[in-house]
Amino acid sequence: MPQDAFTLRHNARELNETLRGGRINKINQPSREEVSFIIYTGERTVKLVMNTNASECGVYFTEDERENPLVAPNFCMLLRKHLQSAEILEVFTPGFERILCFRLRCTSDFSSCERILYAEIMGKYSNLILTENGVILGALKTASLDENCKRMIFSGAKYALPAPQDKINPQDFPALERTVSEAEGEIARFLFTRVAGLAPVTAEMIVEAYAGGDFAKHVYDYIFSDETYPCVALRNGAPTDFFAKKCKDAKPFPTLSEAQTYFYTQKRTAKRFEALKRKSESALSSAIKKQEKRLAQILERRKDCADAEENRVRGELITANLYRLEKGMKGCELENYYDGTVCKIALDPKLAPAQNAQNYYKKYRKQKRTLEILDPQETEVNAELEYLASLRAAVQAAESEEDLRSAEEELTANGFLKAPQEKAKKKKTEIPFRTFEKDGFAILAGRNNLQNDKLVRAGAPEDVWLHAQKYHSCHVVIKTEGKRVPDGVLLFAAEICARYSDGKGDKIPVDYCKLKFVKKPPKSKAGFVTYSEYKTILAEGKEN
Repeated sequence: MPQDAFTLRHNARELNETLRGGRINKINQPSREEVSFIIYTGERTVKLVMNTNASECGVYFTEDERENPLVAPNFCMLLRKHLQSAEILEVFTPGFERILCFRLRCTSDFSSCERILYAEIMGKYSNLILTENGVILGALKTASLDENCKRMIFSGAKYALPAPQDKINPQDFPALERTVSEAEGEIARFLFTRVAGLAPVTAEMIVEAYAGGDFAKHVYDYIFSDETYPCVALRNGAPTDFFAKKCKDAKPFPTLSEAQTYFYTQKRTAKRFEALKRKSESALSSAIKKQEKRLAQILERRKDCADAEENRVRGELITANLYRLEKGMKGCELENYYDGTVCKIALDPKLAPAQNAQNYYKKYRKQKRTLEILDPQETEVNAELEYLASLRAAVQAAESEEDLRSAEEELTANGFLKAPQEKAKKKKTEIPFRTFEKDGFAILAGRNNLQNDKLVRAGAPEDVWLHAQKYHSCHVVIKTEGKRVPDGVLLFAAEICARYSDGKGDKIPVDYCKLKFVKKPPKSKAGFVTYSEYKTILAEGKEN
């Protein structure tokens, strides 16, 4: 992100135009590195975020609702004490620094004074520092004398700007002109390493915009011109960065603030999506491993019982040949009258032949009982693995937070995820079906197995139901309202089914029938149905 002095200069100008004269109504600190302000500007109420996280540092407006801790952190309490109802007099950048200064008039029943909140937007060194008369009242991130002897950041210390870098200030045009005249090698790299306040991408854009003439003047004009073209760069439809000047493959915005708001909103949405997906996939992987381990144990026990019939035959052969055997024998060879072969049988020399026979019968009966117990257990485990595979398919096919919230709901209902503590009087929002429309027909698709069951129950008997053949997929229902479904609508619905399935390849077979032929067996897992009177259509699947 180009949160350099060049970009922050334009950001400060826009913030000043919007916030000057506004009053701070509310202050929150939803996370360790982020503070939010609710500000009434005189025309409307806005939410301003100051984020000091290395990957998201910036000052921008947002409409996101974030949960705040029950107990406000110390820095938040300090800001509430000193800045509640404060009037914003000015927003500016000191010199050409990566710092936004908020000059505030703070009035109480007993006093009135000016304070400055410094938002230092410097990557991993980003910080928020509140001062009065040049003295630090408090900081989001403090640094003692032992940790950083060059710059002390703690209450009572005198505030000082960060130590200047070994670069020239572009505001000094003669120095800029001398430096640019020495340029050699890769020009963008040269500007970044020799001129203060420029991110690498900004230096590249300066070079790309050069069309000949005095290069030093071009650099100065580019940096300090008030002309902007706020935009967000896109790659495959996803935002990758925001800029104050025009760039290729970008979405334009009226203001830099709006571009930042869009960029950070999309970034946070993507971050939440990935976090939710990892959480669901991790829970599923754990559940699948548990069932696979259980299945392995069942198969191992089944393997131990593989010679059950042989033990029965050994017992019978010993019983049939008691007259030929004596106590003290360690083994014998007897003719197997079932297949005519000679059967070698181990004997316990301490036991009589009849007792050896009983031991083999006893072992056989125990193995038989074990196998009878293992059969339903194996069926149960295989059904559970099949169900978990359908849940994994739903998570992998998720395209939005709503899809994942729906999957999370099912995981929680089945105990694979711990249920979150519900806040008092907080109404649970029901997640809707995926909805589509084609040629006047409404098409509904379930987001998870619970919704698939609801979809089957809610549909009319003459509606058309679809599901990928031999794959895990969402259930899709075409609302017919008594009309015949055209082939184009049927194919469109089948493509939805193939899209939200775990099928791979160019063509996915999709079964379809009237909903009246779809049945939900009693006590079956969510999403499991049986159906008849169906036909099959091939639909475009996902790419490999």
